[in-house]
Amino acid sequence: MITLDISSWWQTLTLLQQIYWCIAFPFSILFVLQLIMTFIGGDIHTGLDHDGIGVHEFGDASFHFFTIKNLIGFFTIFSWTGLACSYGGMLLLPTLLISTLCGLIMMFIMAGLFYFIARMNQSGTLEMNNAIGKIGEVYLKIPARRNGKGKVEIKIQGAFRYLDAVTEEIEDLKTGTMVEVLEVINDNILVVKRNR
Repeated sequence: MITLDISSWWQTLTLLQQIYWCIAFPFSILFVLQLIMTFIGGDIHTGLDHDGIGVHEFGDASFHFFTIKNLIGFFTIFSWTGLACSYGGMLLLPTLLISTLCGLIMMFIMAGLFYFIARMNQSGTLEMNNAIGKIGEVYLKIPARRNGKGKVEIKIQGAFRYLDAVTEEIEDLKTGTMVEVLEVINDNILVVKRNR
């Protein structure tokens, strides 16, 4: 019977191998489900995916190290590497070290992949209307009463940009002045006012 075969097989395993198998089985299923959901456009959402240690912002995308997805990847690779080392006759300490290292490498790879996927999904097209309400700094003097254009440095869509700007203020806006964007005219010129 299958039950007897599994039972007798289980009895032949060392304690370490049993632990690795107990980790490998559920986490491998979760890993495969996670891959399927990623490729069909779904996702496994948890409250921990965007929290925790190792979050670094790069533009609008973030590098998340400690997430549920990455932990699933860690334990999957950790357990299978541990089983391979154990069946290969390695001692306890090298087995634990190698499996932990491989799991951490997997976490870095997954965090990097999800980061680059998020970066690719961002639109490369600048939407000028995203500047409305943002605060920037005058880079080149802006003449008063729309008597000419200057430039402002402003962060839009996760990147600093230098954009043409005009103002209706009665005095010139000098370099270094903090300004707020009121509107966009001609699809590419910002109308700004002094940020008081």
